[in-house]
Amino acid sequence: MTLTTDVLIVGAGPCGLMLANELGRRGVRAILVDREATVATAPQANATQARSMEHYRRHGFAHEIRALGLPPDHPTDVCYVTTYAGHELARHRMPSSSQADAWVRANAHIWNGPERPHRVPQSLVEQTLLRKAQGLATVDIRFNTELTGFVEDEDGVVADVREVGGTNGRLIRARYLFAADGPNSIVRKQLGIRYTGDDLKPRDFMGGPMLSIYIDAPAFYDLGLERAWMYWTFNRRRRALLASVDGKGSFVLQTQLREGENAATMSDAEAGALFRQAVGKDIPFRVTGVASWLAGRALVAERFVQGRVLLGGDAVHLFTPTGGMGYNTAIEDAVNAGWKLAAVVQGQADPSLLASYEAERRPVAFRNTGFAIGFADSVGLYVPSPAIEDNGPAGAAARARAGAYLEQHAAREFTIPGFTLGARYDASPVIVADKTRVPPDMPSVYVPSAKPGGRAPHAWLTDGRSLFDAFGFHWTLLSFGGDAASVAALRQAAQARGLDLTVLDLAAEPVAQDLYEARLALIRPDQIVAWRGDAADARSASTIIDTVTARAGQRVADVA
Repeated sequence: MTLTTDVLIVGAGPCGLMLANELGRRGVRAILVDREATVATAPQANATQARSMEHYRRHGFAHEIRALGLPPDHPTDVCYVTTYAGHELARHRMPSSSQADAWVRANAHIWNGPERPHRVPQSLVEQTLLRKAQGLATVDIRFNTELTGFVEDEDGVVADVREVGGTNGRLIRARYLFAADGPNSIVRKQLGIRYTGDDLKPRDFMGGPMLSIYIDAPAFYDLGLERAWMYWTFNRRRRALLASVDGKGSFVLQTQLREGENAATMSDAEAGALFRQAVGKDIPFRVTGVASWLAGRALVAERFVQGRVLLGGDAVHLFTPTGGMGYNTAIEDAVNAGWKLAAVVQGQADPSLLASYEAERRPVAFRNTGFAIGFADSVGLYVPSPAIEDNGPAGAAARARAGAYLEQHAAREFTIPGFTLGARYDASPVIVADKTRVPPDMPSVYVPSAKPGGRAPHAWLTDGRSLFDAFGFHWTLLSFGGDAASVAALRQAAQARGLDLTVLDLAAEPVAQDLYEARLALIRPDQIVAWRGDAADARSASTIIDTVTARAGQRVADVA
């Protein structure tokens, strides 16, 4: 029997699971298949950036994610040391999870958002996304199921799938296929799509074969180091970073393999010896697992869309983890594709809307992998002085120099609102552009701007709510004293295209009005400003709605 669905998703990592949630919340049928038995159980990535937290907040479960990972009062500092039993060189302080809500409100003048980043293992995020997706009536998730091939016809995609290890296959017919099946994507390979970009530039750290070592070591906290989320070593023997998983003694150590070290043949005892080198003394510990990977990559696929197939996550971009944006970029891929697939499936938009997925997300992939490589260069090309562990004046001077450098590096890598919130879609065919200046694009600086094509500026409303919490799940029209006729025209045009439009009257919200610099602003389901202006009549309102749903036939600028 052939199964039928609207969207077939291949891959149950963060991208595929988030897409399942986006589609399921909109009532779109989706089947998700993954060849593994369940989602990841090893910690993997451990930085959920503020933009991802905003999307989890949009779905109503950001607070559940924030309750996972480090204990609420555990510091999220980044600490730099010679060895873990040696000298502290520098420390970049950041608020704990329990301080996040109060911090964003108290610092609204410098932090334009309702969420802070959160330090939580990716595996726990995946488990939450899986649980939420499994609770959606239109989502069917099938583990131990692999895609073996597919063909496309004028009605959609017919995919061959089978149980892992089995011989009997079955067919799934879907209107669209979304590949989130990782760096070895079978879908990308079948389509003949290649990666382009930089790969494996040599560095003293984060530039070649890497090993992740999973360790239980409660005795680490007896070394006397002030607690942190992440600890980096700088010496001439063993460069490593150690991330705290639970604040109780579970850690992930990441180290670059030296000549003669082979991940494929490394025993637990040999991996433990690497940890012991990073510590600088013997402490009790237990190795619970190892995994190998490559650092120094900044690769982006040639295409993100081909016919009725879309690709996202690691299937189209490979990151070096500095900056912590790999999985977060994948989440944004899913959010962007999710509302567009739903709009096309439900007849609210022209199928050409899906081409805008590549037009918007591929430039962001180049941007984000480029920023990440810049951070890898900053930390990985820095070579510590041979004297950094010495006693006496030479050692003290070497440590002072290293500390000064690492303090400014940490501020650039770990305070990155521009990196996480500042991606823009200015060249998108489904954005109604205006002629105002594009805000600067710098990792450490985020300039809130309602210029169409960027994330909607955030404000705390006078009743204490986040503006983002007042947005509708679908489309939102902000009215800052806009005339009733314009609001009615836009509402009617949206209704004619079947769009669910929430209208917010914000005339009494001066902070928000100052940020948006217009009487009206149309916000997409992914919280991107699609259009802003001071007025709209019936004709221009229809043009606006048709442009943002790819029905206009051409890009329209300055219609209001």
